[in-house]
Amino acid sequence: MRNIDEDTITQAVLATLAGCKDDRLRTVMTSLVQHLHSFAREVHLTEAEWTQAIGFLTEVGHITDDKRQEFILLSDVLGLSTLVTAQNNAKPAGCTEATVFGPFFVENAPEYRNGDDIANGAVGLPCFVSGSVRGLGGEPIAHARMDVWQADEEGFYDVQLPSTDGQAEHRARGHLRTAEDGGYHFKSILAEPYPIPHDGPVGRMLDALGRHPWRPAHLHFMIQAPGYETLITHVFREGSDYLDSDAVFGVRSTLVADWVHHASGPAPDGTCPEGGFYALQYDFVLNPLAGG
Repeated sequence: MRNIDEDTITQAVLATLAGCKDDRLRTVMTSLVQHLHSFAREVHLTEAEWTQAIGFLTEVGHITDDKRQEFILLSDVLGLSTLVTAQNNAKPAGCTEATVFGPFFVENAPEYRNGDDIANGAVGLPCFVSGSVRGLGGEPIAHARMDVWQADEEGFYDVQLPSTDGQAEHRARGHLRTAEDGGYHFKSILAEPYPIPHDGPVGRMLDALGRHPWRPAHLHFMIQAPGYETLITHVFREGSDYLDSDAVFGVRSTLVADWVHHASGPAPDGTCPEGGFYALQYDFVLNPLAGG
């Protein structure tokens, strides 16, 4: 391994992988090295650019913590998250499509019952969400776990907001179970467009590229049930800005639905909110597990 130059370096690195006992790791690293070296050759990467890239990735790591995942944001805005999601979630026609997970999911969100208010004080106009969860054959899926989370009308998720004791108060976030007939319903707030966090290195990259950081209005869902593939998806608000320029490339036409405005009259919970309320109805179809 002496006298390595730009023509022999790639093969020299690949030769060191011969002893890797993990076949998948060796396959992935072989391709990574080949493509990474080809990229550097194609653009004739300068030492200054290499140093700048290392500094950028270092910043991404430094700003990442348990409340902010800048690496996921980077993956999202480069389209890698959508690519990986799409190639790993091919489903039969009729199943609800998957889309990107996003960086703001929280484990162990509060448990609610059908009909409860998951907003828990989050800022926004009242919105009542209902629908069903069924299998591809039309069968209702009882007791499916539905995790739901969203930003408030000011564009912030609960984990982004300051707290007095260091722990964010869960708002516009929770999980519930479908009823015996596969139905679900809960109260939340109206989804609004919001920018992804853009005060860090990913935001500066977007600015340098002439791109905006905005996402269209949406609700996040993760639905799990025995015998079915887990579904991670969004439901997007019809008519929202940025449906055709989502900063993270997550929109699918089948996931766009109407949030119907009711200017007056009683809401599904019997109240009469000042300024009216919105209602969203959306049915999910899960894909059975192979051999299930």
